Amino acid sequence: MGKYDDVITHIRELYKGKEFVPLHEPRFLGNEKKYVDECIDSTFVSSVGTFVDNFERQIAEFTGAKYAIATVNGTAALHIALMLSGVSMDDEVITQPLTFIATCNAISYIGAHPIFVDVDKNSLGLSAEKLEDFLRKNTEIRKKECFNKHTKRRIKAVVPMHTFGFSADIEALVKVCEKYNLPLVEDAAESLGSYYKDKHTGTFGLFGAFSFNGNKIITTGGGGMIVTDNEDLAKKAKHITTTAKVNHPWEYNHDMIGYNYRMPNINAALGCAQIEALPEFLMRKRQLAMDYKSFFEDKPMEFLQGSKESVSNHWLNAVVLKSLEDRNVFLQETNNQGIMTRPIWKLMSRVKMFENAQKANLDNAEWLEDRVVNIPSSVR
Repeated sequence: MGKYDDVITHIRELYKGKEFVPLHEPRFLGNEKKYVDECIDSTFVSSVGTFVDNFERQIAEFTGAKYAIATVNGTAALHIALMLSGVSMDDEVITQPLTFIATCNAISYIGAHPIFVDVDKNSLGLSAEKLEDFLRKNTEIRKKECFNKHTKRRIKAVVPMHTFGFSADIEALVKVCEKYNLPLVEDAAESLGSYYKDKHTGTFGLFGAFSFNGNKIITTGGGGMIVTDNEDLAKKAKHITTTAKVNHPWEYNHDMIGYNYRMPNINAALGCAQIEALPEFLMRKRQLAMDYKSFFEDKPMEFLQGSKESVSNHWLNAVVLKSLEDRNVFLQETNNQGIMTRPIWKLMSRVKMFENAQKANLDNAEWLEDRVVNIPSSVR
């Protein structure tokens, strides 16, 4: 008898007929094959085509953003969003240590440096209170720009991440950023379909960046999206992600260093079908989360639900175990029985490339790192 046999039995009942239960697999229930076939028949399978334009419009409409720019992946979206927010070589960007490495990779692509500030336990997102405390103690404003008193470098942006689809306390974060003249860029990679006080995540800051990787709530195979309400920045994002080519019927002229980051039309065809199914996916994922909530109420672990102000897309469900030892037993027993579970990420402040980065007190993130486990969350 294993310690967590009841959990394993319950998950198997939820996903009947599966010998191996993955963490989060995609679902193709609608027009995916039809639209991909149409794309192939059109011969426009690369960076030009009607599907990529349509997908951008659909994401803008769904999130309430004025503009959306499709990219090859979420990391590329975040990279460009940071560049267009004014981040440059040797600047600093404040983010959370509890995040997927793509957040810090995007900062590093520019040659900037991450600073790690703690998260809130209920949302797993960057703490507004801890952010303001760090800025008050460690920075000064010079000519309307924020500078680090210790490193003498300019702090140019703040990047909260909406973890597992739970919204960070984004309204409070916006207020802190405004006080210190810092652009806010939302890493919304995991939160399509999530809201904070009825407003979609990714639309509070100067930019939001989404991901459509194969394990996200909807997928384009690989893909991402920048959203913004700033028309000039949207046009520049479109330009810079299409190799900065100046529009002309036949000549090849480029007016700045650009990136080949445009989402291919064939990937967008998949996305156009997936977003049609998104309301159904969200409904089914809410039902799954409610089932888990009920099941775990009398278990020696906590089922994460996020803050009261937010509505989650329930992308990845998660439980908090009592200790690191319990977490490790849970991971071993579930995975040995064909139930895929995984620990939350290793803190970025412990990763070799960023272990020397400046950091504040990270008590909450360190506590969560030892206890949080993701459990199967695929749409049923």
